[in-house]
Parts: sequence; C-alpha cells; structure tokens
Amino acid sequence: MKTGMSAPDAPPRVLSDTQRKLVGFAAALLAVAVILALLVGTVAGLGWLLGFFAGVLWPLAVAGILALILRPAVDAIGSRLKFHRATAVIILYGAAAIVLAGFLIVILPPLLDQLDDLIHSLPELWQRALTWTRGHVPDWAGNVDTLIGSPSVRDLGKSLSAEVQKLLGGAGSGLAFAGAGVLAVAGFVSHLLLVPFYLFFLLLLHPDRARGRVQAPDFLPPSLREDVTFLTREFLGIVESFFRGQLLIGAIMGMLYALGFTLVGLKFGFILGLALGLLNVVPYLGTLTGLVTALPIALLQADGGGRLAGLVLAVMGAVQMTEGWGLTPKIMGHRTGLHPMAITVAIFFWTTALGWLPGLVLAVPLTAFLVTAWRLVRKKYLAAAPKQKNPISPEG
Repeated sequence: MKTGMSAPDAPPRVLSDTQRKLVGFAAALLAVAVILALLVGTVAGLGWLLGFFAGVLWPLAVAGILALILRPAVDAIGSRLKFHRATAVIILYGAAAIVLAGFLIVILPPLLDQLDDLIHSLPELWQRALTWTRGHVPDWAGNVDTLIGSPSVRDLGKSLSAEVQKLLGGAGSGLAFAGAGVLAVAGFVSHLLLVPFYLFFLLLLHPDRARGRVQAPDFLPPSLREDVTFLTREFLGIVESFFRGQLLIGAIMGMLYALGFTLVGLKFGFILGLALGLLNVVPYLGTLTGLVTALPIALLQADGGGRLAGLVLAVMGAVQMTEGWGLTPKIMGHRTGLHPMAITVAIFFWTTALGWLPGLVLAVPLTAFLVTAWRLVRKKYLAAAPKQKNPISPEG
C-alpha cells in the first residue's frame, strides 16, 4: 500500500533539445537581421533627409567646424587686447581678408600659370608616355595599339560619340543643360556665401573657457544630464582636435611638398605640392595621389628620368617621416581617438550614404559622435567594476 501520492507526470516535450537550440539560433539570427535592416533603413532615411536639406545643412556644418577651429583666436584677441567679442571677430575677419588678398596677389598668379602649363602639357606627356611604353614594354604597347585599332573598338567609339552629340546637339537641350549648370553653380555659390554669415554669429557666442564646464540643461534628469554633458564635451573635443590639427598638418605638408618638388626640379612641383598637402586632410589620399601623379611627371618630363623620380620619392618620404614622427604626434597626439584608416573608411561610407558634399562635410562629425556614444556605453554601462556608481565624471 502506497503511503503518499505520486508526483504528477511531467508534460511531454514538443521539441527536443537539439530542436530547441535550432529554434533559438534561428530567433537570434532573425533578431540580428531585423537590427541590421533597421540600421540600414535608418542610414538610408538619414541620407535622404540630409540630401533633401543639404543646401541648408552643409553651410551651417562648415560654419560650425570653422567656429570650433577659430574660437581660440577670438578668445585670445578678446582677452589679451581687452576688446569686445564682436570687435575681436571683426579683427579676425580683417586679418583673414588681408591673408586672402595676399594669397590672390602673391601665390595665385604662379599657381594659375603652372595649372595652365600643366593643362597644355598633357598631350605632350601622353605622347612621351606612349614612347616610353613602346621602348620599355613593347609587347604591352603593341597589344594596346592593336586593341585601339580594332574595328569593334572604333565602332564603339563612334557610337559613343554619336550618343554624346545626340545628347548635346539640340539647341534647346543644350541651352537647358547650360541653364541647369548655371543654376547649380549659382546655388552652390549662394550657399557658400552663407558660411561667413553663419560663422560670424557662431563666433559671437560665448563658449565656456574649459571644455569640462559644458553642461546639459538643468531640466533633464541627473543621469541623462550627465550623459548629455559627456557626449557634448567629447564630441566637440574630437571634432575640434581633428579639423584644427589636420588642416594645420595639411598646410605644412603642402608647403614642404611644394618646396621640395621645386628644389629637385619637378615640373609643376609648386601646384602639385600644395594639392597633395590639401588632399592630406583625408589620410593616405595625398600620398597615393602623389605616387600616381608626381612620379609619372618626373619620369616623362623633358629633363626627367629615373634620377628625378628617385628625388621625388625621397622628397615624399622625407615629408611623410616629418608628418608621422613630428607633426602628427606634436599637433594631434591621441586626442581624436580616430585612426587614420577609420577616417578614410568613414569618408567613403558617409559620402556613399549621404551624397558627396553632405557626406564629405559630415563624415568626421558623424563618426566622432558614434565613437563618443560608444565611449559612453563602454564606460558607464559596460564597466568592469560594478562598485563604481558614476564612472563618467565631468573631469574624465
């Protein structure tokens, strides 16, 4: 005789352990797919929105970046010379006008002369390239000549020429095309003229002397106010350090390139050097452009050759070592937290997602915001020490 009641039988399992693991994996995979789809949709929507309002946003973004760069100069003029802030901004604008006038008088004429010489020398350089190729790589040159002379390639060229003439041949369509181009240029110039206007009023604002004093509005809850303060302070610090440092480094490298190319006798060395320095704002872009432009010119110019190409490489190497060992550690340090490769990828990503002009202007600020948000999540919500209640302090 049983003394107690038997335990109720467990309900039968619908799925086995293996099947439950498969279902869990499928659910996790579906969640990841949904998250990725939401991210792609968010980026696409942001791209459409920024593209729609690009004419309004990019002048304001450029003015904001310039305000961050020029703010210390305005602060110094106002504090040391005891001027009102508006007077300091006007003095800064006057100094910028003097520098611009000096550039137009002293630097622009030889720059335009070298640019004109470069344009007129392109056919000669092309012929020299063909001659050099036929002399050093005859098989490849013969294959190219055979390909260019083939009937199919000639027919393709004729058809493309006919399509271009058909597209631009009509007077009405040509005028419409020209009118659209004029309107586009006029719209760009009008938006560009807004930058100094926006910049003037942004420089009139009285920012806090120390970045640690940036505070969020008091009506926010304390925890959210602390997060907003951290995001704002870190974001402004990254953007300010990157643009101020990178522009200064690019200007110094441009002058070094121009001086070095001119001294070794590279034709168009002045304009090429300044262009490479300007392109260095995007990491690696100036170096790659120099390899595919300066070296061929050194090989193909009338008094050029292997020796001149070696000298050009030596100049580029010296400037790159100066930038890597001297300029970047002294000017940039590790304040941005943005690796050069990450900056390059970000520029290509955001220009693809948002369009070339909004993406080019907003690539670094948007990436800086994402980096700042990740720092906040990592320090406050993924901190290894749970005892630390407030890992993000205004001083951190």
